Amino acid sequence: MLGPGLITGASDDDPSGITTYTQAGAQFGYSTLWTAWITFPLMASIQEMCARIGLATAHGLTSILKTHYPKWVLYLMVLFGFPAIVMNIGADIAGMGAVANLIFPKIDASYFSVLFTLILLFCIVVFPYRKIASILKYLALVLMVYLIVPFFVHNDVLSVIKSAIVPHVELNKQFLGVLVGILGTTISPYLFFWQTDMEVEEIKDQQKKHNERIVVSNRAFSNMKTDINFGMGYSIIVMFFIMLTAGSVLGASGIHNIETVQQAAEALRPLAGDFAYYLFAIVVIGTGFLAIPVLTGSLSYIFSEAFDLEMGLDKKFFEAKGFYIIIAISLIVGLSLNYIGISPVNTLLYSAILYGITAPVIIAIILHICNNRKIMGKHSNNMKTNILGGIALVLMSVSAIALLYFQFFS
Repeated sequence: MLGPGLITGASDDDPSGITTYTQAGAQFGYSTLWTAWITFPLMASIQEMCARIGLATAHGLTSILKTHYPKWVLYLMVLFGFPAIVMNIGADIAGMGAVANLIFPKIDASYFSVLFTLILLFCIVVFPYRKIASILKYLALVLMVYLIVPFFVHNDVLSVIKSAIVPHVELNKQFLGVLVGILGTTISPYLFFWQTDMEVEEIKDQQKKHNERIVVSNRAFSNMKTDINFGMGYSIIVMFFIMLTAGSVLGASGIHNIETVQQAAEALRPLAGDFAYYLFAIVVIGTGFLAIPVLTGSLSYIFSEAFDLEMGLDKKFFEAKGFYIIIAISLIVGLSLNYIGISPVNTLLYSAILYGITAPVIIAIILHICNNRKIMGKHSNNMKTNILGGIALVLMSVSAIALLYFQFFS
């Protein structure tokens, strides 16, 4: 039963997510642990809606907007989704280059970034993504080392439990920036597009195998929910323990502002000792190789659906030239962002914050689609899903507005 949801959840803990959660723990200790139980049902409900759209319609989000909505709605979603996704691609490439430089300090990080970009482009074009993902997703299991570290250091258990249960908010731009970053990297727009299109690809694969039109059964919808909940649950557990690890190790050591990958790697020292840098590099590079094809694929699906191009990560290059050219362009543009003078750590944080600001618009559109019976039929939203989706929309909107207010008016 585990498929697109597991891949989506694993790719959500990409280098950008790791950096954001580490910064949250280092800067505010246990104070952001409560976001885990808040974000899980919201994240799962949004991803379930996206998956349901794919299963119920056999079309991606962009295709549905193009068919059923005015063009300005389509352009609005592309406008809000494109900058954040490209910046995330660039941030992840920069993060991978920076951790490789951590291991080989004599070689400049930019050379590694170029090398990783070329390797990714080659693998995405030459190999079917499903085969790549079936291997790379095991690298995401390395993230589980964060579940071990807190047991190697002293923690105030009662304080951890209290912080995990009772919400704590500080009305300043530093805390709100981290809060919006956490929400943005867990409830990310690129995952919405990816989830929908992967469900569509699953249907197409089944049709090819059986050489006939597949009718999606109720069991398929049930399995999809299991897949989503498992994948998002894994993602959130890892998020919780990264913040706990950073708070226990970095915060307790007086490192409250993560400015370099070396500082972020120090969170793993209680477990790995002098090998902490190597372990951190494996984590970041592994999740980068898993997440960047998802990011570039999401962007390419958006434009391919908008302009009726042949698409699919399992297609050969000559079968979907436009699709793969868009992927190549997104990788090159993302790589070019590394040369504008922003540190890799800050780029990773900024991309998460940008997601937090842009996500409310796309969530509102998804909610409207899922309540449109002309599109969804009997698979439209129930009250519970609308409530969770509405809470996600309000929470992310309020957080983003508060951040912008404190950024410019305080």
